[in-house]
Amino acid sequence: MINTLVKPKRLYQEVGLKLYEELRQGQYKVGDRLPPERDIAEQLGVSRTLLREALIMLELMDIVEVRKGSGIYLLKQPTSIKSSDTFEESLDKDDVGPFEMMQARQLLESHVAEFAATQATKKDILKMRDALELEKQNLDTHDDDHAADKLFHLAIAEATQNSVLVDLVENLWERRENSPMWKQLHSHITDRAYRKKWLIDHENILLAIQQRKPDVARMAMWRHLENVKNTLMALSEHQDPNFDGYLFSSNPVQPPCG
Repeated sequence: MINTLVKPKRLYQEVGLKLYEELRQGQYKVGDRLPPERDIAEQLGVSRTLLREALIMLELMDIVEVRKGSGIYLLKQPTSIKSSDTFEESLDKDDVGPFEMMQARQLLESHVAEFAATQATKKDILKMRDALELEKQNLDTHDDDHAADKLFHLAIAEATQNSVLVDLVENLWERRENSPMWKQLHSHITDRAYRKKWLIDHENILLAIQQRKPDVARMAMWRHLENVKNTLMALSEHQDPNFDGYLFSSNPVQPPCG
């Protein structure tokens, strides 16, 4: 039962455990398609993003398979995991859900961009431009490398002239790069056209910083990371790309005014 297991560290792990326990009841057989995401989320009383993260966790455990355009299928009965210890060992307690990570980035980096607009030097601006130029080259050559994306965001953090803020932003990027959850989410995304939209977002952020408009820079970064969240949800959606509910809904903070 749920109350016999050690409480998971992350919200998505708690939701994954709830779904795991539901599947242990044997209502579905291996190969069965589970109900749509929306129905499962309503049944468990959680947001769509938390459920999406929980499903990614169960995918990594080879319990379910999410097939784009088809649905969620049971690959293995959870009863094959005999003990709570085995279940706990299956969890990467240091990994965070991709949408929780995006929320943290949005809250932090919007204010980093705001501060950078007051502190950036000519050298900082040139570094951001170089990162955008590399990003354009990668798009032209269909290179799937996201190094230029990271370079741009780190250049903004460095423009604050605050090493602590640089460390915080860099840490979030390192967690993303080392996250099995993030990699699993991206395995469902085949359309890379979204990167052109993100490049335009980056150009708007750079312009605001270059013009020393802190409020505009903050809003531009907030909107960019909101676009990233929306894109990840829509492109990884496997049943209805036009559904009306998404985002990490536990965020009580309103978008900054600008």
